[in-house]
Amino acid sequence: MSSVDHSLSDEPPQVGSRAGASRLRILQILRQEAEGLGVQELAAQVGLHANTVRFHLDRLVAEGGVARHVEERTEPGRPRLTFTAVGRPGTHGDKRSYRLLAAILASFVSGSVPKPTEAAREAGRTWGHYLTERPGPYRHTDEGESISELLRILDDIGFVPELVQSDTGQEIWLRHCPFLEVAEAHRDVVCAVHLGLMQGAMAEMRAPLTAKRLEPFVEPSLCVATMGEASSSSRRGG
Repeated sequence: MSSVDHSLSDEPPQVGSRAGASRLRILQILRQEAEGLGVQELAAQVGLHANTVRFHLDRLVAEGGVARHVEERTEPGRPRLTFTAVGRPGTHGDKRSYRLLAAILASFVSGSVPKPTEAAREAGRTWGHYLTERPGPYRHTDEGESISELLRILDDIGFVPELVQSDTGQEIWLRHCPFLEVAEAHRDVVCAVHLGLMQGAMAEMRAPLTAKRLEPFVEPSLCVATMGEASSSSRRGG
């Protein structure tokens, strides 16, 4: 898997103009479909590749114009994602600017905290422990159970994770970063938090695996976490 920088924060003006027009078209279509549409349905209507549509949807979700929904399934298989347009916010502060707060805090950590990547990863680890149910005394969670729990945590946050078996081992593909625009501007902080969160969750479960590294934006809408054997110290505890 390549680790080439695919950040899209510096689009040329002509590219940005085309992207804006495509996002506007997607938003207009969604405003006409109260029940929402999936990626493939949108791609067919706007005449774009599905991966391009996913990228535009990520931006629209980050901007608050579109909401992502995971449909419940009654049979095995990956749940279907649908997207709906969000009503325009009023003028009386009815929309909380969590994205702005995230950007403020990330920029502060990046610019003011010594070793910001290490600090962000440690904060992520702490929250990973907090978000995970600790097993009983002297019990270690097995590989399958711990991976399933980690996928659940990541899905609850909004990543829609996918477990993939690669030539080098297990990977977790994250195609829908709920913090996309903040991550593009402050990758050293945001991506470190995500890596630390996965590591903290696996440590809390005393799992045999952990997240060894996280490669951000290997594709415009894909980050890849590589799983590997956990150290013995991370699995101790009563």
